[in-house]
Amino acid sequence: MIVRFPSAPDAGAGAGQDAKARRERTAGIAPIAYLPGAQPNAKAAQALNDVKQERERSVTPGAGERPSKRAANVSIHQLARRGMSRWELQQVLEKREVADDVAAAELDRLERVGLLDDAALAVTLVYTQHTRKGLGRQAIAHELKRRHIDQDIIDDALSEIEDDDERERALQLAHKRVVQLNSFDDETARRRLTGFLARKGYSSEIIRAAVDSAMGTRRPGVQFQ
Repeated sequence: MIVRFPSAPDAGAGAGQDAKARRERTAGIAPIAYLPGAQPNAKAAQALNDVKQERERSVTPGAGERPSKRAANVSIHQLARRGMSRWELQQVLEKREVADDVAAAELDRLERVGLLDDAALAVTLVYTQHTRKGLGRQAIAHELKRRHIDQDIIDDALSEIEDDDERERALQLAHKRVVQLNSFDDETARRRLTGFLARKGYSSEIIRAAVDSAMGTRRPGVQFQ
């Protein structure tokens, strides 16, 4: 009887087989060694390959969590850039083609942990828009509505601004602005000052008082062209 031994594989083939064996061990599948002449037929080999692929998919870390993980990554990235309302973040997730149910679950999760809070956002916006930008209640309310924050939340946040604070802020703006209008006659200066405060979102009553006060500081005897 003549015994035939299989020919030694070349270096490239050996490296490929070693890599395949390592992948199979990582997936929890022991590599199979066949005796010479005992290779499975094509149909059996395909069936075995299907089982291996299914096993590899089942043990891939986070395979079933990928959609929710992507939604979380998008959300955290957006919230790190600036404060957002629930509606704004929902629009972002929709544009990124995150499924509605996945997006809703992520938004609920962020609200539970306090990373998404329309009430806190509204209070922050009221402070920054009023103190830093000098906006009145009307302009701030418009900004909050643009972000689709509920009216009840808007009302509560705007209550943080005292009437006296709003009048004082309007006076500060008017007195600062009127200096820049010295080259205009009184009527033009008054009209421009009124329009400036109106765009800032102040009520007509507050505007009238602030303009009268600021116009009273204009130097008498100045000749306007």
